[in-house]
Amino acid sequence: MSLSTLHRPATEPAPAARPRRRLKGGTLLFLYTWLVIIWLIIPIAVMVAFSFNNTPGRYNQHWDGFTLKWWHPAKLFEIEDLTKALWTSLAIAVISSVVSAALGTGIGYALGRYRFRGSGTLNVIMFSTISSPELIMGASLLSLFVSLAVGPGFVTITIAHIMFSISFVAAIVRARVVTLDRSIEEAAADLGATAWTTFWKVTFPIILPAVFSGLLLAFALSIDDFVVTNFTAGSTVTFPLWIWGSTRVGLPPQVNVMGTLIFAFGVLIAVVTNIRSRKAKRA
Repeated sequence: MSLSTLHRPATEPAPAARPRRRLKGGTLLFLYTWLVIIWLIIPIAVMVAFSFNNTPGRYNQHWDGFTLKWWHPAKLFEIEDLTKALWTSLAIAVISSVVSAALGTGIGYALGRYRFRGSGTLNVIMFSTISSPELIMGASLLSLFVSLAVGPGFVTITIAHIMFSISFVAAIVRARVVTLDRSIEEAAADLGATAWTTFWKVTFPIILPAVFSGLLLAFALSIDDFVVTNFTAGSTVTFPLWIWGSTRVGLPPQVNVMGTLIFAFGVLIAVVTNIRSRKAKRA
């Protein structure tokens, strides 16, 4: 090998071409998720904005300026029929959600913990109730009340809301019970706790977040239900029924204010629950 060959400078490698940026699957999913969130938020944002609309008349369809007068209690509750409809919806939602949470928790716990004759049929009935169209459910409940000679009204609305909310609570509680660690309950039994004590002291605190989630879902389903309520209401007017009836002549700004308050209440509960769950995980 010659000396010139040994001292020949090595050729410098060509600079590597920069890789083209491509949208990965995660980026596309991120963009798609935010587009869906924005699409869902737009109607809520419009409702909140028009609760501050300084409309001169009953029609609240065009922006006429900013005002806080509709948030004053004297203005907010000046329409007597609307106020009564709101309190009726709130009362039905509270009663139906509490009863649904109590009954649905028992059903969900039984389906998630035990295998008994008829459990498969109960599962099918539960999920068929969830997937059943509200039109069918409302018509069937109306037929049931008519055949039993029960006049439609506050009681029939509450019963109807309990019937379609139980399945949602049971499904949520069942999913939590299935993932329970049986060794915790067995440890309580080994320490002398009875089955009833074990449930209230050990099992129920563990499944309580699921029960609370089911209760909130039942409340949300009840307070905005229209189809089933329309079949079983009779002369009773709820908040959604009043809004539907008033759309023919124009929605007053008070509807937007009440809707904003209900939405804010739900957001507040979600934020508080999230903060408490994070603190529990850290502890």
